[in-house]
Amino acid sequence: MKRVFSGVQPTGDVTIGNYLGAIKRFVELQDTTEAFFSIVNMHAWTIPQEPDVLKQKTLSLAALYLAVGLDPDKTTIFVQSDVPEHSELAWYLQCMTYIGELGRMTQFKEKGEGKETVSVGLYTYPALMAADILLYQTELVPVGDDQKQHLELTRDLAERFNKRFGEAFKVPEPLISEFGARIMGLDDPTKKMSKSAPSPYNRITLADTPDEIRSKIMKSVTDTENEIRYDPERKPGISNLLTIFSLFSGETVDQLVARLQGKGYGTLKKELVEVVVGHLQPIQERHRQILESGELASVLRQGGERARQEAAKTLQAVKEKMGLMV
Repeated sequence: MKRVFSGVQPTGDVTIGNYLGAIKRFVELQDTTEAFFSIVNMHAWTIPQEPDVLKQKTLSLAALYLAVGLDPDKTTIFVQSDVPEHSELAWYLQCMTYIGELGRMTQFKEKGEGKETVSVGLYTYPALMAADILLYQTELVPVGDDQKQHLELTRDLAERFNKRFGEAFKVPEPLISEFGARIMGLDDPTKKMSKSAPSPYNRITLADTPDEIRSKIMKSVTDTENEIRYDPERKPGISNLLTIFSLFSGETVDQLVARLQGKGYGTLKKELVEVVVGHLQPIQERHRQILESGELASVLRQGGERARQEAAKTLQAVKEKMGLMV
């Protein structure tokens, strides 16, 4: 089986965009790949964090991995900071990364825009992301549109290292979903749903109550036509709701459009509320049970040990080729 790596930052509340675009796909991949899924808490420190909150968010995200169906017997689930090889390899890769390459990263420009000061970590974290991926000899990386640029840098660094020092890394390929990889904001369907958007009506989080979900969906931006059809360019709001509906229900967009034809936006939204609430409530209950059970400690310890074993192999090879083993 091919090897997969991906990770999610434990910052903010996980949205349905994070879930549908990434975490739900992790569950689908665990039966067909050798998967390493991390809680990338070191990345969180590119912006200031409250230590106690970060720890709680890290544990909560790990519990969510299990609650949605990731099986620690099938996949390696671990916390990034438990594997120090990530930061060591990141330093070596930084020394091979050019300033111009980092300066072109659109996420750095977006996250740093309007701020008087930004950390060096925010500038260099694509090298840490590359280390995350390359440590595990990753062959496939599930990515959204916003991360494709970082994966291209990862591929460039792998090829640069291999050419200069000899084969040490597999060059990973992107695994991009053709449908649903980018869930848009409910309040502005021309922009991606975001944990950090100013308005809570931008997003549905996996922690939202049924009443909160209902309120956000019923207030979501649509258009004045009242015709249900999939047209992302001319009808971004309705198209986004249809995408969410399809991914949660398993019905295709064409099936939804045919079934809801002539019923109006109110019916679409009310049915979507029921589907989302019905899907999320069992996950929320399982999440609560996992956090209360204490089973996380064992899962993360075992996952960390497995991850370190694999990471150490790659790091030793890298250091030998770079003349760092004496």
